[in-house]
Amino acid sequence: MLFNQGQSATPTILLNPASAANTAAATSAWVDVRGFVGDLVITHQVGAITGTLTATIEDATDGAGSGGAAIALNEGAFAVVSVANKIERRTLNADATRGFIRYVGTIATGPALVAVGILSRPSAL
Repeated sequence: MLFNQGQSATPTILLNPASAANTAAATSAWVDVRGFVGDLVITHQVGAITGTLTATIEDATDGAGSGGAAIALNEGAFAVVSVANKIERRTLNADATRGFIRYVGTIATGPALVAVGILSRPSAL
């Protein structure tokens, strides 16, 4: 990050830290990203895990998930996680979304401890 970008970054929770036993428990609500510019920095952290967790980011046109579909991340997809204590970062340009995003953690043989957050820059600095 350059200059004051880190200081002006807004943290947003996509998925609060949780022990998710299934995919439904590892799926976030839709988050409005229309007020952000530049890259959304998405951090995906997994603690203890049984089985595997496959993470995707979806976008939609509204907070109800209308037209929701997976969206490509700048660095490619998150790695499938099968071992404990992993963290990954991916970026997504806010303008590349349709305005709302959510995290979907597909869990095979849960549970998995998982948390997902965003660092972003508000459009009005």
